[in-house]
Amino acid sequence: MPRKAPPPPLTISPPAREYVQMVSQFSGAPDMPKHDAGTQVWLDWIAGVNENIVAAFGARASNSPMEQTQFEIDGVPTYVFTPESVTDSSSAPIYIDVHGGGLTCGAGEACIVLTKGDMVDLPVITWAPDYRMPPLHPYPVGLDDLMAVYRKALDEREPRDILVHGGSAGGNLAAALLLRAKDEGLPMPAALVLATPEVDLTESGDSFVTNDGLDQVLSSLMEANLLYANGHALTDPYISPIFGDLRGFPPTYLMTGTRDLFLSNTVLMHRALRRAGVAAWLNVWDAMSHGGFGGNSSEDQDIKRELTGFARYHLRLNQDTLGS
Repeated sequence: MPRKAPPPPLTISPPAREYVQMVSQFSGAPDMPKHDAGTQVWLDWIAGVNENIVAAFGARASNSPMEQTQFEIDGVPTYVFTPESVTDSSSAPIYIDVHGGGLTCGAGEACIVLTKGDMVDLPVITWAPDYRMPPLHPYPVGLDDLMAVYRKALDEREPRDILVHGGSAGGNLAAALLLRAKDEGLPMPAALVLATPEVDLTESGDSFVTNDGLDQVLSSLMEANLLYANGHALTDPYISPIFGDLRGFPPTYLMTGTRDLFLSNTVLMHRALRRAGVAAWLNVWDAMSHGGFGGNSSEDQDIKRELTGFARYHLRLNQDTLGS
């Protein structure tokens, strides 16, 4: 069993402290199967996790007035969210949100609630690709799906009018998407957001040891990593983007927390981007585990405000101040 996490510090807001205390009592999801446990075992486990995602994140989903539609891009179901602030849906920027879920979970209704929880309050159209995942569709199927969606976005908008966002496993796929797009000669989007990204499936960073048990939301995903990789090397840059050539990436916003299991992933990705000459901003939140403080704290509001400001600036919706 992971060690017991210490009490939340007084440096964070009361709602954040309440959230840390609450999740410390949570038993978590059922134990992840072994990567070779069999298709049905994995499908049953994924169904249970998706139910938990809908229950946990449904209440945090944006309630802003918007139109929700769905269409297919080369067979990839893609949810489209258009807020009332969009006056011309044919020219509004496209915000591609790549959902998380450990490379195995987050499909269907879970994809919808995860995306609504990540939406920025801007006149942009959000695309949420419901990309395919293991055990039925291991690597590279999900990445292929996202490439199809990105090509479609480039057909409809100039690159400067596209932003790619990915959280957790979605951060892995968002970064891998840009690596592959670059390798295939496609232009980069205006900007990239990596929220506590799972960019190193080898799980080599220091925080996989130091924050094991401190992160009350996340533990090792190695079995899912192996299932996803499907025999390919975990160091393949399209599987672990931190090992890729990041030169030419767009401006990138990264965020994590001091108790996040993916803290090392995030800070090492930030350093790799800086070494590659990419403008990159790293934001680390005190005492935060994977994914934030439940959505109701001042810290969560700060995160959303900064992400919105970053997107606003790089999509040229307001040129006043970066991150304001």
